Amino acid sequence: MYRKSGDISTRNQGQIVEFAWWMQKEGYAEATINRRARLLKTLINKGADIQNAESVKETIAKQQHWKSKTKKLAVETYDCYLKMHDQTWKKPIFNTVRTIPFIPTEEELNCLIAGCNKATATFLQLLKETGIRSGEAFILQWIDINTEKQFVNITPEKGSEPRQIKISKQLITMLNSLPHDNTKPFAYSQRHFARNFRTQRKRIAHKLKNDRLLKIHFHTLRHWKATTEYHKTKNILHVMKLLGHKNIQNTLLYTQLINFDEDDNFHSATAKTIQEAQKLVEAGFEYVCAFEEVKLFRKRK
Repeated sequence: MYRKSGDISTRNQGQIVEFAWWMQKEGYAEATINRRARLLKTLINKGADIQNAESVKETIAKQQHWKSKTKKLAVETYDCYLKMHDQTWKKPIFNTVRTIPFIPTEEELNCLIAGCNKATATFLQLLKETGIRSGEAFILQWIDINTEKQFVNITPEKGSEPRQIKISKQLITMLNSLPHDNTKPFAYSQRHFARNFRTQRKRIAHKLKNDRLLKIHFHTLRHWKATTEYHKTKNILHVMKLLGHKNIQNTLLYTQLINFDEDDNFHSATAKTIQEAQKLVEAGFEYVCAFEEVKLFRKRK
């Protein structure tokens, strides 16, 4: 739950707490609640009158050092705040440009993991092996981990699908080395945990003289897992299930990030059921042939 902080008026602080409590009652994720509460506070600190939509628009527009993505998040935050009061406004439009995210080498990931403390290293290893979101890792419980059969049951967030993912003996050992005095392996404040990770990352990057490590965030490991898994299997539906996506178009964004083989002009995929084949056709794949009850599809890059 959002915690009070900073030097703003008691009235404004009360509005932020009320906003955070309303989002919690509406079922928003903890990370979303904290992010939007902080953004609303930032808008107030920068002079916005949150009772006046035009004032909020002006405040957002004046932030020259904010990226379009940050401005878009600020708009979403205020839109959510107005929703709490059953109000609407004419939202400003800030288009974000999708860029190819940074994909580190596996050696760089391993060096980063090796240099972190026990809890952070285990958290990163979990993200690396499974490709789950950091939010899904934070809500993981000990009962979700099967150490005998070596898999974890993932409770989804952001409308994804639940899934069961195989993990290594190494990760099992790392998890078992963590304290078991809570129902969750990572029972930490997400904000403080992320801040502590950035401190460790900076130290390791300086020690190894590799500034590329500074570009690694929690979500980077999801991108890395998706791109490498597709490169290994060339199976878009496999990657889709691994990431928990409901829409195959979201998965295609991941598989198009890196072209591992310049001579490979097609995405390829397989389907074993009518439902799987239907999803591929809807995503623009064309049927090639069938082999041992498996249908092969392809789509030009």
